Amino acid sequence: MLEAQIRRKAKDYERFNQKTSQLTLYNEAEVYYQDIELKAGIITLDYGKDEIYAGRIKDSTGNFTQRPYFKQGSNVVEPDSIRFNTKTKKALIWNSRTEQSEFRIKGEIVKRENDSTYFIKGVRFTTSKDVDNPEYYFYTKKAKFVPGKKVVVGGTNMVIADVPTPIYLPFAFFPMTDKSQSGILIPSYGESNNRGFFLQNLGYYFALSDNYDLAVTGDYYTNGSYAMRFESHYAWRYQFSGNFNVRFENLINGERGYPDYAKQRIYNIQWSHTQDAKASVNSRFTASVNLGSSQYFQRSINQVNVGSSLNNTLSSSISYSKTFETVPQVNLSVTASHQQNTQTQSISMTLPTLQVNVDRIFPFAPANGSKKGLIKNLNFQYSLRGENRYQTTDSLFFKSEMFKDARTGFQHSIPIATNFKIFKYFSASTSFNYNEVWYFKTIKKEYDETRAKDTIIDVNGFDAFRTYNYGASLGTTIYGTYGFGENSKIQAIRHVMRPSVSYSYTPSFDQYYDSYVSRATAETIVKEYTRFENGIFGSPGRNISNSLGFTLSNTFEAKVRDSDTTKVEAKKVMLLNNFNLSTSYNMAADSLKWAPLRITGGTTLFEKMNVNFGATLNPYALDNAGRTINKFNIDNGGSLFRFTQANLTIGYSLSSADGQDAKKKSENSQSVKNGGRDDDLFGTNRDMSDPRQNDDEDDEESKVIKDLFKLDIPWDMTLAYSLTYSNNRRENDITGNSLMVSANTDITPMWKVGVSTGYDFVQQGFTFTQLRFSRDLLSWKMDFSWVPFGTQSYWNFFIGIKSSILQDVKYDKRSLPNR
Repeated sequence: MLEAQIRRKAKDYERFNQKTSQLTLYNEAEVYYQDIELKAGIITLDYGKDEIYAGRIKDSTGNFTQRPYFKQGSNVVEPDSIRFNTKTKKALIWNSRTEQSEFRIKGEIVKRENDSTYFIKGVRFTTSKDVDNPEYYFYTKKAKFVPGKKVVVGGTNMVIADVPTPIYLPFAFFPMTDKSQSGILIPSYGESNNRGFFLQNLGYYFALSDNYDLAVTGDYYTNGSYAMRFESHYAWRYQFSGNFNVRFENLINGERGYPDYAKQRIYNIQWSHTQDAKASVNSRFTASVNLGSSQYFQRSINQVNVGSSLNNTLSSSISYSKTFETVPQVNLSVTASHQQNTQTQSISMTLPTLQVNVDRIFPFAPANGSKKGLIKNLNFQYSLRGENRYQTTDSLFFKSEMFKDARTGFQHSIPIATNFKIFKYFSASTSFNYNEVWYFKTIKKEYDETRAKDTIIDVNGFDAFRTYNYGASLGTTIYGTYGFGENSKIQAIRHVMRPSVSYSYTPSFDQYYDSYVSRATAETIVKEYTRFENGIFGSPGRNISNSLGFTLSNTFEAKVRDSDTTKVEAKKVMLLNNFNLSTSYNMAADSLKWAPLRITGGTTLFEKMNVNFGATLNPYALDNAGRTINKFNIDNGGSLFRFTQANLTIGYSLSSADGQDAKKKSENSQSVKNGGRDDDLFGTNRDMSDPRQNDDEDDEESKVIKDLFKLDIPWDMTLAYSLTYSNNRRENDITGNSLMVSANTDITPMWKVGVSTGYDFVQQGFTFTQLRFSRDLLSWKMDFSWVPFGTQSYWNFFIGIKSSILQDVKYDKRSLPNR
């Protein structure tokens, strides 16, 4: 007896046999009973036995169509035929097809005991898109399947391209859940020339909750080297998200007792935290941390990250900001920052920095109305900046010596400014800046009679100095157009000039200077100094600055007749995005009053080539020792200017696709994360602990088959050229001259090839070179990368299943850079 009403329909007919109590629905038949949804070519309802039968029907060509679709709750099965008892909930299913998590499962015969247990005979399960014709699958004669929980199987054999492999498991258990599961992380193995055989990335993954997790992995080398890594991701919806990564490595080179034996410990800490915009309107907390040993990315045994290893700076910032909706508005921020030079191993940290800004105030402007004019536009602001700064080195980081030399200070700034028009076409601005600096530690210099040398003594206690300066500027914009006629290809050229003159004056603050008598040399000398000279916000200047600055910026644009004759308007083409000239004249200087003339410019050619250039011209001559003297070069028998420095950079990116359909090049995310470049001119970077970091998401089989017949071959190329010239002291040298190129192409829809290389014409050698090969095997991924020479030389081969549920089914073999 049915427990609920059955809803049904069919396209061709519904036929009821009173003798057998059977109702037959034919062609696009549908039945809905309780939480069960059944669709098929033919469905038969047997009211006497409380059973439902469903199967396929033949089309006009004799092929079976309209395979049954059986859904109960969230579980979906698509068999060839099905027999279901509405009372006991049991079912027999032939050639069933179902998806659970990332698995596609097909069984010859399925016996459904209830809505939570299935017994299957002749099972194949795979992560391939096509379960009927997969490129690989695991085959077992019998299995127990609990939807949403697990699959337990007997003897299982792996089959690739319908060919059984020697890979066999006597039994297996596969968890089936949408939630993360804790478990062991399978390592990869290999051999290093410097450290022997190794196991990499052995560890355990802790699925702590839906909001955060933890992965602990490590490496071990037979020479005693080892590494540990702790990585955690966290996310709270509409609140914040981020990740935390701590890495430590104990590196040993050579053997104990031999001259080449060396031991080194390196570490790296990364933290990224982003607050959701919906979490708070007036406050925000962010973090971007990348700190550790200066040599980490050069020495790490688990990183192949050339872009990061060539990066000279590591930086970090943790900040909290809040806006107070007062009148005027007040913005407050507290920041901890870190700057580290990986070459000099110097570290500069601020713990913390306090910044308070009061919004601009217009005391003479009306409450409603414009702020035009000298008086109405007069405004002032107030800002406070306080810092507690530490200057240290890599070896003393967070040791007691680091905290002894902390420097603290506060800087108050009140800029007063206004701007107005003169004769309608000239824009004028003027400003007066007042600064007051507070320090809690100053210095005193004196001559030490005992040690017979000059000494610096720290003086603790509050002290302050005050400075001010004045500035003004005047500028305008001049437009000029030269026409060639409407019938010309180039109809007109437009030239826009923006000349400006600026004036600045800073007086001498010699009241903050002291003197002492030094006898450190044979001659007694009176030396002058300021007690604030080691302060973090600088010290008051003693020299008067009274200078005029001159700047001329230019842009050149052409109107070109469009090749499309249907268009009425001419096409605008930028000839020079900018062409700038700047210099200054210091009226208070005793000599060398004119600053060198600086010329910079840039343009875009062929819509894809970016060209930037610069040059420095010095009006003063050199003496025989190569020193600049107070004599114009033209008066010394030379030209008006002396060409001292020049630079040229060219960047060119092109690809097989244009416009909106252009293939976007993915960021080199691993390099960016570690502080390196976002392009692949220095190759793609690889974290050995994450072999799938560069996996392509777009691997739909339908797209692959569609692209298989395209004649065009997708490709992209990036070129970068850099040239620098130096002639400061008549050296007349090309100090830098290099060309770098990276190229990627899909030689087939499945094969991708890439190369990054370059040549240094000054050093006469190749720059970093990397070859990349990648093969999309649908459910699998294979790639090979090779750096054939240099200190970063290595190779890596990886083949494995893309699905995260079977990520340990892989073969990963590599060498390591010989660091």
